[in-house]
Amino acid sequence: MRQGRDAAADDPSAPAARIGAGDEGAAALAAGFDLLDLPDGFYDDPYPTYHALRRFAPVKTMPGGVFLTRHADVLRVYKDTALFSSDKKTEFRPKYGDSPLYRHHTTSLVFNDPPLHTRVRRLIMGALSPRAIADMEPALVALVDRLLDRMAAGDGRVDLIADYAAAIPVEIIGNLLGVPHDEREPLRDWSLAILGALEPKIDQAQFDRGNAAVTDFLAYLEGLVADRRARPGDPDRDVLTRLIRGEADGERLSHEELLQQCIFILNAGHETTTNLIGNALVLLCEWPGERARLLAEPGLIRTAVEEFLRFESSNQLGNRATTAEAEVGGVTLPPGTGVTLCIGAANRDPAVFAEPDRLDLGRQPNRHLAFGGGPHQCAGLAVARLEGVVAIGRFLRRFPDFALTAPPRRNRRARFRGFGTVPAVLGF
Repeated sequence: MRQGRDAAADDPSAPAARIGAGDEGAAALAAGFDLLDLPDGFYDDPYPTYHALRRFAPVKTMPGGVFLTRHADVLRVYKDTALFSSDKKTEFRPKYGDSPLYRHHTTSLVFNDPPLHTRVRRLIMGALSPRAIADMEPALVALVDRLLDRMAAGDGRVDLIADYAAAIPVEIIGNLLGVPHDEREPLRDWSLAILGALEPKIDQAQFDRGNAAVTDFLAYLEGLVADRRARPGDPDRDVLTRLIRGEADGERLSHEELLQQCIFILNAGHETTTNLIGNALVLLCEWPGERARLLAEPGLIRTAVEEFLRFESSNQLGNRATTAEAEVGGVTLPPGTGVTLCIGAANRDPAVFAEPDRLDLGRQPNRHLAFGGGPHQCAGLAVARLEGVVAIGRFLRRFPDFALTAPPRRNRRARFRGFGTVPAVLGF
């Protein structure tokens, strides 16, 4: 790789690499960054590292590829699908071998290029029309209110993840796929295990859990798909029915593709939405002025959700690979170079966001990349936004004085940023 003028901290002529008084620590942080060997403190607060990388090594060389932290570079890669591929067959083979995890992640929508990506996205989007999403709102409001009522009926002490944030997306996705209510219990654990295996570095236990989850989920879906074939739902509302029927021109998914996309739909909408809600409720405790502002101006809830997504992006990392020689940020990358897109860093880039480390619930414009960009932009972003608006807004209105009772525990994940537990008291 040929480094450009802003590429590396060890280029003394690069403006981004000029070190002034007090900058030595940040320069050293950028120089020592290793995605496969992250210190414990990174999981609590990765943003000092991201700021250091963006300033001193915005195109950070790593084994097998580069790590991007600038908004412009990340957005450029998202938009150029010809030069930057989402196909993961080559990248994932050494990590997963010929395993259920490999077959799932190399078949799912998010890790594929056209034509599979185009076919599957078109089918899913057909069931996520603006009208269909608007029709979801009454059921979502009813679900949220039931959860709020259940928490209010207790002693006021709750876990905001287990008792609230994690329960919402599982129900919404269960509805989209038509999973019977009494069969939804395993969905969250399956999703956590499969997504956990996407971390940059995993151990044998994570590998085994992920493979077991894919295997068990596929076995369950065989029965669900057979039942839906016999008793189809409304293809304008039921995503599984739409995937089974395919397009009007007769183009359909293979049986394997169909099952793997069902797993993808659960995974794509589950942990990220759980993290959005959990992160937002913790941020409202950490930023009392913004909390008071939202209570005084509940109409800010939509811009607030966008700011929660920017400030603590549920999904922090994306990946691409170059299909030919490409240049990013002044660095020439040979074909086959792995490119890690740091969404969390791009969303704190001061070149795009004024005072990027300040939570501003009225921030406009807000050109965050929490949903990615280009043709691979999240297909379910309208559903996620609706869930965030309803879940966060109604919770705050019901329990305006809620407070944390102990430090929340972060999940030790670099890719998916959220909490495992958030102990709180409702304050009613």
